[in-house]
Amino acid sequence: MAHYILVLLDDKRMEKIKGSPVEKNIKSMFGGELKCIEVNVPDELSQKILKTFDTARIDARGAITDLPVAFMREFFNQIAEKKSIGPEVIEATLEKADQIKELAAKESEYLPPPDIEV
Repeated sequence: MAHYILVLLDDKRMEKIKGSPVEKNIKSMFGGELKCIEVNVPDELSQKILKTFDTARIDARGAITDLPVAFMREFFNQIAEKKSIGPEVIEATLEKADQIKELAAKESEYLPPPDIEV
């Protein structure tokens, strides 16, 4: 079964894909408040992602979630660079898995829990 990765878009990301073939794949969420792209992931690549990133999981909708921020950043960069949402984007991102894992390890160091006053 194929899965998908949901890429959320802000104004800066929208600018990077404006005019490209990827732009026609933009969807609205939450009454148009958020824009996103659903990138279909073949089963073989889904399994590779799940094995490579231990926090990744597949939710009830079939979306691959809980990926490191570094993965999502590189994934979008590949989409913008290749002007595509095909399997080649996923493969190019996975080629940088070691670098992404290093950055992901730093994410947990730099993102302390918020201070909550009681």
